[in-house]
Amino acid sequence: MDMYSTIVTFFQKGGFFMIPIAIIFGMGLVIAIERYVYLTIMRSTNRRLWNQLMPLLRDGRLREAQQMISKSKSALSRIVSYGLARLTRAHRRDDLETAMEEGLMEVMPRLEKRTPYLATFANLATLLGLLGTIMGLIKAFTAVAAADPSVKADLLSSSISVAMNTTAFGLIVAIPLLLVYSVIQAKTTEIVDSLEMATVKFVNTIHDQKPATQAQSK
Repeated sequence: MDMYSTIVTFFQKGGFFMIPIAIIFGMGLVIAIERYVYLTIMRSTNRRLWNQLMPLLRDGRLREAQQMISKSKSALSRIVSYGLARLTRAHRRDDLETAMEEGLMEVMPRLEKRTPYLATFANLATLLGLLGTIMGLIKAFTAVAAADPSVKADLLSSSISVAMNTTAFGLIVAIPLLLVYSVIQAKTTEIVDSLEMATVKFVNTIHDQKPATQAQSK
């Protein structure tokens, strides 16, 4: 109960700017949870699909591979579908690589979606905290100027203490958001790297199976 009272008092003394900082924190938290869950599921789905898809590609069973990826909504299935679609029209390695790169460029915005907002929110929280402190100091010095000289020191120290609450709260919000942003960025980079590796392996596998691929395409 004392902890709750302390938090409420801290929030109330911070002034108006505590509200937008709290809203930013809430929005950032929602985005962070959504992105983390989405990327975790996407990584697991890509890995499971690749483990099922690779044996089919090695055996040249492209029709079965096409049927498998048509049932999946993963990023990997989108990229592979571009490669398999290009195989029906061209068999050159360069054409296949171009098609796979096109698929990768299409899925990357989905993987990176909303993640930059976390860094933006962290910066906004810090700036709003500083702005709130500055406004609070202006108000404090204005009040002290008209106060009795005997109470000026106590009034000024208490006013500055209250004004610093917004900066503290801004940093309390900004630091976790930056940490979460780094974690999600690392997770996104890991998935992109795995997709690039899968693209290379797909092209190499299809190139090695070129005679079988041409036979099936006929």
